[in-house]
Amino acid sequence: MTAALPGPVALAPEPVLDDVVLLPELWVVEASQWLSSSAGRVALESYSWMQAVHWVAGSGLYQPRRHRSSGLRNFTATTVYIAQLLAELTPCFPGIEYLMRRTGLSERAVEYHLAALRETGLLAYISKGTRVRGERAQASEFARMIPPEFDAALGVRTVLRDETAPAYARAAAGIAEAGRNLMAELGQRAVRKVRRPRAKSASKVSAKASPTRTPESAAGVAETGVSEGSRCTPMGGSCSTSSSAAGTYPPPESKLASGQDKSSNRRKSKANAGGRKAGRRKLNVIGRRFQMGRELTQEVEWLRGCSVPRISWVCRNVADAGWTTAEVLAWLHLRGTAERVHRGSGLLAVLLAGAETVLDTPAKRADAIAQWRGAQEARRRHDIKRVRAERERYEGDWQNPESHAVRTEVDDAVAQLKNLSRPVAQDLPDASAPGAASYEVDETEFAGMRAAALAELKAGVTSMITDTIHGCGYDEALSVYGPELMNRARRIDQIRRSSLTTLTYGS
Repeated sequence: MTAALPGPVALAPEPVLDDVVLLPELWVVEASQWLSSSAGRVALESYSWMQAVHWVAGSGLYQPRRHRSSGLRNFTATTVYIAQLLAELTPCFPGIEYLMRRTGLSERAVEYHLAALRETGLLAYISKGTRVRGERAQASEFARMIPPEFDAALGVRTVLRDETAPAYARAAAGIAEAGRNLMAELGQRAVRKVRRPRAKSASKVSAKASPTRTPESAAGVAETGVSEGSRCTPMGGSCSTSSSAAGTYPPPESKLASGQDKSSNRRKSKANAGGRKAGRRKLNVIGRRFQMGRELTQEVEWLRGCSVPRISWVCRNVADAGWTTAEVLAWLHLRGTAERVHRGSGLLAVLLAGAETVLDTPAKRADAIAQWRGAQEARRRHDIKRVRAERERYEGDWQNPESHAVRTEVDDAVAQLKNLSRPVAQDLPDASAPGAASYEVDETEFAGMRAAALAELKAGVTSMITDTIHGCGYDEALSVYGPELMNRARRIDQIRRSSLTTLTYGS
């Protein structure tokens, strides 16, 4: 059994000022938590740094409640475990997500333990991490430090071998005789592996079950010695021949009436009695506010990107009055919004001012929801009509030119085509008259038009044929250009409308 760490060690004679004793303590202000302004020295290896960590854990000199009201109350076993994780990193560049995964703690708890290591002088910033919206957070880089209180308490002498080097580069040159035993004890602790602390409930049960408590268990540090002789597998398994099931016994026959344990049946019956509602938690006042704030940031366009806690605070009055998100959206529809919104939370606060006093009954709020739903349906129908009109206008085969002169030329060209394809009625002989000959169009009249249409089709343009179809009809265009050119123009239009093909034309 190892000897316990001694109590707090006086670093210097206790000064007396007006009969008030000023006890020494470990506390580093925020401005001195950087490497350039730190009063400690850089630990040359993780072994010496873990000695300082265990000395701080057992000294009791860290009392943060004298300086702040939040965070940790003292240097805990979890802090020692996180320090052991940091000692494995070279360089000391830990990420919050990495420590959360290794420790099972929340983000804020990890930040509290890192703050404790900085406030005791065990860590110092080399570069501080940044958090920019939309970008991945950058981790901070730390330097493992040994506080000056550790050197003073154990009588460690330090020297600065290079006069041009900074003060934190000094190294240990010796130790007082009185501190050798304590340094040896700290060395034994430094080589031990600190296990991940168990949950509070498990630690309380083990504390009550054990008749005696060692100084290590009293300090809350769970440690296990690293002995190479006790390992017999690559995973570090033990060679003990004792079975872990030696103390387990089957339940008595009186508790197995139907082949199952009564206690397990009782637990299952309680779980089934509640049904699905047993696993649900009823939201309190704060929970309803945050639920409404989160839903409003998702439903309202000009609230996208706003802070959910701020929006929750703005809508606190209507949330406490029992409003739903749909009722808030209906009220915003009745009030109306601005065209340009510079600050969404401020506009929401103005629009919700006095809302709970105006729509103070469920019937009024239901009427507001009905009006809001009706306006949404009318807007939906209007959007459908608008989209249909745009498709008919922009996605059709023919678009009227915007220029009046171009439209005039197109109309003249279509009129000429009609005159060519349809002769004047009085010039034609009466087909019903006996002996009258039928009128036939001469092929030489359309040779120039067919040659021009063929040249356009080779370039992938079908405007000449499509204009004739829209102006004179399909049958007249077929009689002018013939079935071959018409089919070719139709295939080109089909390929052009397809999203799977792209037409490219050479010079």
